[in-house]
Amino acid sequence: MKGPLRLAALIAVVLPACRGSALVVTRGPYLQSGTATSIVVCWRTDVPTDSRVQFGTVPDALTSSASDVSLVRDHAVVLAGLKPATAYWYRVGTATATLAGDASHRFVTAPPPGATAPLRFWVVGDSGTADANAVAVRAAFDQFSAGRPADLWLMLGDDAYTSGTDGEFQKAVFETYPLLLRAVTLWSAYGNHDSVSAVASTGSGPYFDAFVFPKNGEAGGVPSGTEAYYAFDRGDVHFIALDSTSASRQPGSPMLTWLAEDLERTSQGWIVAFWHHPPYTKGSHDSDAETALVEMRQNVLPVLEAGGVDLVLAGHSHSYERSFLLDGHYGPSNTLTPRAMKDAGDGRPSGAGAYRKPPGRTPHAGAVYAVVGSSGLVSGGRLDHPAMVASQKALGSLVVDVGGDRLDAVFLRATGATGDSFSIVKSRVGTSVPAVPRPFPAAPRPDGS
Repeated sequence: MKGPLRLAALIAVVLPACRGSALVVTRGPYLQSGTATSIVVCWRTDVPTDSRVQFGTVPDALTSSASDVSLVRDHAVVLAGLKPATAYWYRVGTATATLAGDASHRFVTAPPPGATAPLRFWVVGDSGTADANAVAVRAAFDQFSAGRPADLWLMLGDDAYTSGTDGEFQKAVFETYPLLLRAVTLWSAYGNHDSVSAVASTGSGPYFDAFVFPKNGEAGGVPSGTEAYYAFDRGDVHFIALDSTSASRQPGSPMLTWLAEDLERTSQGWIVAFWHHPPYTKGSHDSDAETALVEMRQNVLPVLEAGGVDLVLAGHSHSYERSFLLDGHYGPSNTLTPRAMKDAGDGRPSGAGAYRKPPGRTPHAGAVYAVVGSSGLVSGGRLDHPAMVASQKALGSLVVDVGGDRLDAVFLRATGATGDSFSIVKSRVGTSVPAVPRPFPAAPRPDGS
């Protein structure tokens, strides 16, 4: 059966179910793959329906729309032709009914690629506990960002414990962060717990059902052909999500070949890479002893550092750890030498001073490595890796602000206290470092509080 006859048959099957139930949104709405001119709006309904998103730049005049006549429960509608750096309101539903949409259903498109507009992004790792810990971390960020919301947010994997099932994703992601999801684009790395119920090679399972990532280069960067690893641009920042869980980490593998090409072709001024398994950690996991961690350090870091990476984020260890400005340390922790420390200071504007790098992108100029795996739980470990300035067993998240030649980051504890802070400034030799922006948290006390 083809064409109109097949569609009519489907409608005949589905409509009785619709008439007999209260058509409701059971997941979302939530935002994916946002760019300067497009965004993907997603949601789930209790029964299959067609899809429609109405949107506009005035809350009470949603004069534009995008639709899909396919009858589905999991909806993903692309809004295209948007204006850069512009606020839009939206509502979702069917061709004949609105199901969700109020003043909180609002997003702001990215600035044009390469623009140096201020950017804030929020980072959580191992957040998928769906419990009071995750809620406390979220609440602390809500309070911190009340006057300056995030432009995007990153999950570093293990988004849904313990097996990445559909029900676990529902509770740990969609029921834990409903207001953020409808207003801020979420990007994720693939974690080992997420992979229990998903298969990266086929892009199947709850993890890949939940997310829509730009495998074809739709958001900037080289097409990867997979949602397990991908790249995207936001203003002057190039983000790279890698798959440390299931992809080959060997030189010459598809992921590393893609990574080298992507770094070669990007022209953005800042490079931020993120994945699940940290290259340096002595938390609940040990980067000297575990294969995925060792291979990411030995094989992936040389490619990233040659490409001028500035910040590397990972989870997996259920703690917070943050390094000096490093380059060229690819061996075990006991082989770290002063030569690998491009700056052995604390990186704090209120302490030894911000880390300094040359303007633009310079190979092997140093990067900061942060483990943010305590956004849902904390556990174990000696927390004594010699590459680290800060090592803390504390619930929290990372807030990062990038603007022009400056990056400022704060480890925000679930209590609302500042656990750590650091800055990277790109300036020419002999020039002064810009004054610290205000407000900016003071350095923590020696006990980390």
